[in-house]
Amino acid sequence: MRSSAPPAVALAVLLAHCAGGRPRPSAAGTAPPTPVEVHGRLAVCGSRICDQRGRPVQLRGMSLFWSNSGWGGERFYNARVVDALADDWKADLVRAALGVEGGGPGGNAAGEARARAVVDAAVARGLYVIVDFHTHAPLRKEAVDFFGRMARAYRDDPNIIWEPFNEPLRVSWSDELKPYHQAVIAAIRAAGSRNLVVVGTPTWSQDVDSAALDPIATDRNVAYALHFYAGTHKQSLRDKADFARQRGVALFVTEWGTCDASGDRNFDPAESRLWTEWMDAHGISSANWSLNDKAETASALVPGARTSGPWPDQELTESGRFAKAYLGAARP
Repeated sequence: MRSSAPPAVALAVLLAHCAGGRPRPSAAGTAPPTPVEVHGRLAVCGSRICDQRGRPVQLRGMSLFWSNSGWGGERFYNARVVDALADDWKADLVRAALGVEGGGPGGNAAGEARARAVVDAAVARGLYVIVDFHTHAPLRKEAVDFFGRMARAYRDDPNIIWEPFNEPLRVSWSDELKPYHQAVIAAIRAAGSRNLVVVGTPTWSQDVDSAALDPIATDRNVAYALHFYAGTHKQSLRDKADFARQRGVALFVTEWGTCDASGDRNFDPAESRLWTEWMDAHGISSANWSLNDKAETASALVPGARTSGPWPDQELTESGRFAKAYLGAARP
């Protein structure tokens, strides 16, 4: 039967039906389809990440700061922040960085509740959301338990991207990290989630080359995390990443910064542009660190900025203005 809806509405409904989602409501009834309505459930195809129709897709978004109580970043774990990123920054995704260690008052339970609030807000807005186990230690049992719970709760939502280990230190990929990731992936699949998993790589998620030499073979829907900070990491890290891509693995930059790897000092817009141009050239998805108002260069917001968004330009740092412009720029 032919629809009587206006063309824009009909298109949104068609895309939503194909993606297994619902069109985003609006007063005028003409809201454009959301990223998840357009792309659906993501999957690795060769060395790229593709949408449910097998088309390569590139996502751009922001990472929240550690969720730990008392660290400051937890104040931004709310639905209005997700709305501002979707509406004003034109983000495709948000990353919820669950601080696993040193959780502060309420411990991991409080952090997990905050992460779930961001996940729920992202699902409601049709954004992708990275569930990040933000730690530097291989807490295998805790990760298996956490991702099993989360995967059971969100197994039917195509929005979710699982990140089982943020930044491993200088540990062996084959002997330690690969078995760790295989155990967590098994828990996610046993809970019923088929969604994309992005696995952390050695040396603060920089040694993607070593992972590419011994990739995970037990699951096909796996990408590999690459992290960079433009003030520290230059062409040599891009060379490592190009080697990994040539070996046939898919990369996902789940964290990047415009400054030194410490998160502070040396804002480097020239090198940041080299990195964003490289990501665009290869269709690599990314999340900038971080949507927070801590007094450090990597923060997108100035100290004392409002915690609900949207943020006027005077509440953005140099890094925040750079990241916002990149998120809103046209895709290649």
